Amino acid sequence: MSNLQEASDLENNVSISARRFEESPFIERTDSPGMIRGVYAGRYFPIFMGEDYLDKYWCLRQKALIFDVPEKPVEISGPDAVPFLEKVFARKIGTMTAGRGYYAIACTPQGGVFMDGVMFRFGEDRFWYVQADGPLEAWLMAHSGGLDVTISDPHSRVLQIQGPASIDIMKAASAGAIDESMKYFRSGFFDLGGQTLYVSRTGFTNELGFEVYTDGANTDHLALWDHLMACGEPHGMEFSSTRALTIRRIEGGILGNLTDMTPDMTPFEAGLAPFINMDKGDFVGRDALVGKDTRCCLFGLTCASETPSAGSVVMDGDTVVGRITAGVQSPTLGLGVGYVHFKAPGDWVGRTLTMRLPDGSVHEGRIVQPPFFDQEKRIVRGVDRTIPERPAI
Repeated sequence: MSNLQEASDLENNVSISARRFEESPFIERTDSPGMIRGVYAGRYFPIFMGEDYLDKYWCLRQKALIFDVPEKPVEISGPDAVPFLEKVFARKIGTMTAGRGYYAIACTPQGGVFMDGVMFRFGEDRFWYVQADGPLEAWLMAHSGGLDVTISDPHSRVLQIQGPASIDIMKAASAGAIDESMKYFRSGFFDLGGQTLYVSRTGFTNELGFEVYTDGANTDHLALWDHLMACGEPHGMEFSSTRALTIRRIEGGILGNLTDMTPDMTPFEAGLAPFINMDKGDFVGRDALVGKDTRCCLFGLTCASETPSAGSVVMDGDTVVGRITAGVQSPTLGLGVGYVHFKAPGDWVGRTLTMRLPDGSVHEGRIVQPPFFDQEKRIVRGVDRTIPERPAI
């Protein structure tokens, strides 16, 4: 093969590969030479931009950050939308009202966690499910046989505005229509700078925050970005990659699909029993969950001497009893924090165990119940509006 042919084939392969993943409609405003991007739910998103991630983290905790996130809404509509969703999700859907978001889990036929996300009801037979990473649409199509239901991509991109100033920012962006009266996990359509868009009081940080969902080609994305940034500027809002978000979501006890919970874990093992409605009737995976141990096997670990990292093991004496799924250094606590998935349920909370990192080093860690602080979730619910102080270095 000639060098020219090799170059041509490489160019074609790169072009085909690039078309597999969706580019952000906000990239014209957010791109930078130092941006490193990842892929999640088939979409590119910024995971690092060379910024001082600690500065961004504290901006999130003290003011606000805007994130261009890769969450992917999928629309489910049609006369059989409700019975279909009752079949494929473990959460009872039929009692949902418009303007209310539900955290909902889809299980594999074997009872493992396949997908998690937030369900929104727009009308009697129209829903959006904002999925985590994974092949949701194909899975929904595979279970839709015999039902009058349409599964479609609304081409909605999601922006998260998170932090204590987020209410004031959204109040300004909506000309006062969004305020403190909008409760956690509530949603609706609002005029944002002349564009009607769906907004929910949700997020992935356990800080006070909102998510803005665009309306595909009907949305002027750059005008929306400029409007939100103009409203956020007086409150100190900055754009950030998702690094600060990742730190805060782990501190906040939010699990990542395919990392902290996987298809070989039941939702009970992941501590998600409250979101599994075993009494609602049949759903995919229900039979496999009947009789399963409902005790949790996923807990937090704090370590003063090192940051927990995926691939580390947790030991009780000489016995490996669990593995670390994810970990970060917590700027608020000044400790390494991470999730540990134990092989079996037990009285793990409060115990001091040994963590062995991939490099062979050994460190003591204490097992705790996540979230790592704000156990009552007063921050995300807007009850605690205290602005935390950044510790002196």
